[in-house]
Amino acid sequence: MIYSTATVPVNPEGETKLTREEAWKGLELKARDARQFLPAGLCTRCDVTEESDTHFVRDATIAGADLREIIVLEPQTKVTFFQATGPREGAIVNELFEDEAGALQLRFYCYLGLRGKAPNGPEEQTEQAQFDSDKGYKSALLSTLKRTRELVAEGRL
Repeated sequence: MIYSTATVPVNPEGETKLTREEAWKGLELKARDARQFLPAGLCTRCDVTEESDTHFVRDATIAGADLREIIVLEPQTKVTFFQATGPREGAIVNELFEDEAGALQLRFYCYLGLRGKAPNGPEEQTEQAQFDSDKGYKSALLSTLKRTRELVAEGRL
């Protein structure tokens, strides 16, 4: 199994401050269309195909892999991406929270397996190393916050 986590401050020194509401709106927009929030070229297709009161479904191509995700929003707090189809199974979570000093943080965590691959085998170990690298999910958190700041500056959020 793959378990990875990363946490970044929403408002690091020197950056335009985001409110919880602005950061949340950015996360919600990213859940609906990841193309403009992830590093350039990582997501090439992202379409919401079903919607209900409790969740929505999106079909996407991320890092060259076609996948379907069931997405649950817990307003102002958490977005959970359940991997319904694609190379991975499990859940990915983006969560807003205040640390012990009251500073707003954005945390990613996931618990995933690779479909059709041996648990803890070489493929999962490679994936684990990628997730934990500087180009892994921490970079996705940072690009999400960067794009959210741009949308706020443009008056679009």
